[in-house]
Amino acid sequence: MKKLFIDPITRLEGHGRILLLLDDEGKLADAFLQIPELKGFELFCRGRRGEEMPQITERICGVCPEAHHLASAKCLDACFGAEVPPAARVQRELFYNVYIFSDHLLHLIFLGGPDLLLGPDAEKAKRNILGILEAYPEFGKKVVRVRAGAQKILELIGGKAIHPVFALPGGVAKPLSEEDRAAVEEKAKAMVELAGDLVELFHERILPDPSFQSFLLAEELNFPTHYMGLVDGDLALNFYDGALRIVSAEGEEIYHGPAPDALSLIEEHVEPWTYVKFPYLKEYGWKGLVPGPDSGIYRVGSLARLNVAERMATPMAQEEYERYLDFFGGRPVHSTFAYHWARLVELVQAAEAALTLTKDPALTGEEIRGKLGEPGEGIGVIEAARGTLFHHYRLTPEGLVEFANMIVATTQNAAGIGLSVKAMAKHLAEDGVWDESLLNRVEMAFRAYDPCLACATHFLPGEMPLSVEIYGSDGKLKKRISR
Repeated sequence: MKKLFIDPITRLEGHGRILLLLDDEGKLADAFLQIPELKGFELFCRGRRGEEMPQITERICGVCPEAHHLASAKCLDACFGAEVPPAARVQRELFYNVYIFSDHLLHLIFLGGPDLLLGPDAEKAKRNILGILEAYPEFGKKVVRVRAGAQKILELIGGKAIHPVFALPGGVAKPLSEEDRAAVEEKAKAMVELAGDLVELFHERILPDPSFQSFLLAEELNFPTHYMGLVDGDLALNFYDGALRIVSAEGEEIYHGPAPDALSLIEEHVEPWTYVKFPYLKEYGWKGLVPGPDSGIYRVGSLARLNVAERMATPMAQEEYERYLDFFGGRPVHSTFAYHWARLVELVQAAEAALTLTKDPALTGEEIRGKLGEPGEGIGVIEAARGTLFHHYRLTPEGLVEFANMIVATTQNAAGIGLSVKAMAKHLAEDGVWDESLLNRVEMAFRAYDPCLACATHFLPGEMPLSVEIYGSDGKLKKRISR
């Protein structure tokens, strides 16, 4: 048995590696995505003041701190039984849609963009944003300019562009002035314009590409799982709030109700070869890393959200959503590479929703914080760019954290990502020739999920499990030492 490592894997947040096991003829025997990092956020949150949690937990990740910041704030709203005033709610939701736009743009151009816009056979040194700018100079400049504007909105509302400080239990830190609102509106208009440009580029350059179509439609990469995401009262996609909906691999509704209650439907499985855990639906049980309608594995994120929603909330996004469904013949869509297209649909909605929210009269209201009750227990649920995010805290009567748990999107997608990596390797393994180009294609399978591995490996069970393997010069395992 031969081991082939892709280490480190690239264009993602965090650290990971892919292990391919090949037989004596060089054929694929198995494949694994391994996450070697661990941070331990839940453990060192204990004893901290509850109101510090939005600033602490956003340090889990440098790519999606906005998601943790607002999931934490929503959790504290519940812990203190606080009603968020309309001005604060609209401000939070505007901020959050801008974050979704900015984060999806980061993936579609900077991280996944080289796969989509340059192709899998692009020169290795050019598979990055510099290669994108060289191939699409004017478009690339516009992307950088508009995304910088979106980051300015996050800074204006959030106080800081990277680690925001504005959300508090029961509301936000300060009201927005009319001058602030007007500045945000102008930048949001540019976001909507760029969203239209991206749709046009996708249909002119990306979707017609035979290599992308081959991955989009490959049988091995279209495996069924269940799906989870937030929807509003009209079953339209909502990133900030709403009911949580779970649909089966066949598209049948499994759950539709209060998002916090859905936490009781999930269990987590542990494997000894990775630090990431594998959540699954308790109703179906853990059947191993296998897809299908009888497996407990479910997926979250863009693909999942478009499977659980029955419509989009804005007109241009709805139009693109209908084109998406027409291409695949309806819901549910199981294609791993459909994550990219679904992400584009969501980016369009986020831009349109942000512009609409800038015109909401409540946005500049002066009442920005509701009354807090006695500290207790709460669950906050939000749609991070990568999927559903749960924050669950229990506070002492003094308002200190005595229990904290976070189930993040990439953790929930971990089983799906592993299945996709294995499926991609199997899809490519017919001739048994594993050159650099082929290995890049294997990486493309996990990049479709836009994973955030730092978020996914933040649990510390008392002490760090450790396993050391010692191999001899003949490549055989001589000794394994475990703690």
